[in-house]
Amino acid sequence: MAAAPSCPSMPTAGSLRRRAMAGQCMTKVQLTVSCENLLDKDTFSKSDPLCVLLMRSSESQWMEVGRTEMVLNCLSPKFSKRFVLDYCFEVVQTVKFELYDIDDGSVALSSQDFLGAFESTLGQIVSSRKLTRPLVQSDTKPAGKGTITIFAEEINDNRVVHFEMEARELDKRGFFGKSDPFLEFYRHVDMGWQLAYRTEVVRRNPNPCWRPFKIPMQSLCGGDMEKVIKVESYNYKSNGSHCLIGMFETTLTNLAKASRSTPAEFECVNVAKKKKKYKNSGVVSVKLCEIRKEYTFLDYIMGGCQLHFVVGVDFTASNGDPRSPTSLHHISPDGVNQYLNAIWSVGMVIKDYDCDNFFPAFGFGAQLPPDFRVSHEFPMNFNPTNPCCQGIEGVVEAYRMCLPQVELCGPTNFSPIINRVAGLARQASSQKAASQYYVLLIITDGEITDMQDTVSAIVTASRLPMSIIIVGVGNAKFTDMDILDGDNTRLTACNGDVAGRDIVQFVPFRDFQNSGQAALAQCVLAELPEQVSSYFRMVRLAPAGDLAHSTADL
Repeated sequence: MAAAPSCPSMPTAGSLRRRAMAGQCMTKVQLTVSCENLLDKDTFSKSDPLCVLLMRSSESQWMEVGRTEMVLNCLSPKFSKRFVLDYCFEVVQTVKFELYDIDDGSVALSSQDFLGAFESTLGQIVSSRKLTRPLVQSDTKPAGKGTITIFAEEINDNRVVHFEMEARELDKRGFFGKSDPFLEFYRHVDMGWQLAYRTEVVRRNPNPCWRPFKIPMQSLCGGDMEKVIKVESYNYKSNGSHCLIGMFETTLTNLAKASRSTPAEFECVNVAKKKKKYKNSGVVSVKLCEIRKEYTFLDYIMGGCQLHFVVGVDFTASNGDPRSPTSLHHISPDGVNQYLNAIWSVGMVIKDYDCDNFFPAFGFGAQLPPDFRVSHEFPMNFNPTNPCCQGIEGVVEAYRMCLPQVELCGPTNFSPIINRVAGLARQASSQKAASQYYVLLIITDGEITDMQDTVSAIVTASRLPMSIIIVGVGNAKFTDMDILDGDNTRLTACNGDVAGRDIVQFVPFRDFQNSGQAALAQCVLAELPEQVSSYFRMVRLAPAGDLAHSTADL
């Protein structure tokens, strides 16, 4: 067997423990971003900016860390979504902030207008605490008068405040006597008021009821329950000139007194309208304000949670004849192809979290000997009683042995293998502690044939300890995969059932062919930590070492 490609350098539970023992200073920091005077790229409206954070990897490749929300029609946006990073004092961590004008719903930044960027080190940002710098379009060209401001602080409080809120009789500021209200929460800092959270917009309703939401306690009040919090209510305008309805100030101590039986109510006052007969511009009612401790991915891993890695490989005919050099299944003289690279890149990272080092591996879309019937879920080692392979090397070996024995066929059905792994996850869901979680890696070359069944399978799996990573090989458009990724909208099955959480991450392999395995692995696994912790929070399971904590703390 050819030598395995070098595995990516990624932090694991073991390496994190070793860093702590070695005395390396690593902590979590959150970055809050705002901008002023961005370039206006739109003809009939203002730009719709979004900020992307990238970090330079050990291979000098830029890797996307996260994105803020898009702010509609605004050249001086305040982004409510924070970036959370691991900060290590001894390491130079180079970061870059890029601003884009989002003109469509595509996740591809290449189709958006570039507004400017700023590059720095995380150390410089942390040491400055608040850093304001001009944006540039290139090394020599400034991005107009655009500036970016980054506020950094260490995360030393893992409590989260859960809210249920509504309002009544808000001023009717819209057409036809209707309002489109939303709320903004502000925390008081040395520099003034800092945006902590922005709710959804409730359309055409002066008596809105917002969906439940949560705000990190540190972002809301810095962990100080007596610190003043400002809440502003606005009427949404599509051109970005939102109208202030009113505001009130309070503290978390007062908010926390709320209950569904006895809501905490606050008059929403617009100072500009204060006259003799003016009372208020409506009343905001807090039905629930609950402070919970929120555990992180690392808390669960350090508590003994095991990630069980399962591989699914597409053996459909659209990959091409493996004997042909143009086939995606053709093994090059170097002993690799895109399928093998994906298995190595992801597997060599995730294997460190699975103590037994045995990985089930399945194929789908092929005709199997001896009768050559099509199967959409067969063990690559041809052992139906034990589909597990020892180590990632065993998965690679099973793939190599399987490839010449099957006939590539079709169609491309995902639901059988998703349901197979969901069955394993369902058994694990009866656990009394956060001890098991399944990760299914599907490597495929094309569009899905059983799309509706696949969506239904994912919706069901979203309530189980399970995530799905899809790596697309080849040059297909992968439209269905972008839908399954569900970053912008929750998947909905034909019966109307909505996914409980986002569990799918799709990455096209072609974007990383020149970036190395570490870049692919980092992007593929970027959403997994939050998916793991979000499941255990959803079912109110604490890490094994913290079982004494009440489930209300989760």
